Amino acid sequence: MQGDQDLFIMETTTMVNIKMIMAMLLMVMMVFVGDAADTNSVYDPCSDAKIRRLDGFTFGLAFSKKDSFAFNQTQLSPCDSRLNLAGNNAQLAVFRPKVDEMSLLTINSSTFSPINAGGYMVAFAGRKYAARSLPTLVADDSNTITSFTLVLEFQRGTLQNLYWKKFGCKACSGDYSVCLNNEDCAVPNSKCKSSGGSFDCNLSIQLAFSGTDKHLQVLNSWYEAPKIFAGTKSFRSYVYKYVEVICTSQGIRFGKCLKSENRVGSPLNSTPRP
Repeated sequence: MQGDQDLFIMETTTMVNIKMIMAMLLMVMMVFVGDAADTNSVYDPCSDAKIRRLDGFTFGLAFSKKDSFAFNQTQLSPCDSRLNLAGNNAQLAVFRPKVDEMSLLTINSSTFSPINAGGYMVAFAGRKYAARSLPTLVADDSNTITSFTLVLEFQRGTLQNLYWKKFGCKACSGDYSVCLNNEDCAVPNSKCKSSGGSFDCNLSIQLAFSGTDKHLQVLNSWYEAPKIFAGTKSFRSYVYKYVEVICTSQGIRFGKCLKSENRVGSPLNSTPRP
């Protein structure tokens, strides 16, 4: 009789332990599912958003002449109506990468000429904080810079700054033989397909994040950027998923809205994500 009671207690205890383990696993699964969900409902690059890690985040790239981004000698956000970007043949690309995932953003050169657009590029997002990068040269009459690194800096989930990170000209060789301002490797325009050459001069922008999200979780992708982005070949060896990029009504304000592409990749994962 005592043995039967002991066996019953053991079986009951085992069942309770199994239920507790299953409950804990379910909670962990719910956390992962919750972390993977996009809680940011703001899709307009000219509206403010407060993000958490792995949310989608919408920002824009405006292409125009350098002086088109200034009003009374003060640089403004491309969202500011005081800038006559549409009148200067400005063009726009809109992306929505996941926060803290390193992404490779591309624009097809067969449908876009940075020279015709004005040669300079500004990254931007938000209205109240109106974060924007400094204008950076993309192309002039002689050369085209095809590879850039952009860092998005957040504080408590709000975008504070966008800045271009330069790695110098140590890697300039072959098709990227021209060094501009000791900062960027460029391709002679004569080598680009759009000028009758054989080289694919698609614009690519490596993206990384720094700072903290709205839960004060640290955004770490920037710490991997120097190792990966310093060499385009190593970055392109990662596996990406391809995402259709939104093109908002802001394209009407800027003129032409470009067809662009967002490749999201993880250096820690060797298999495609669903």
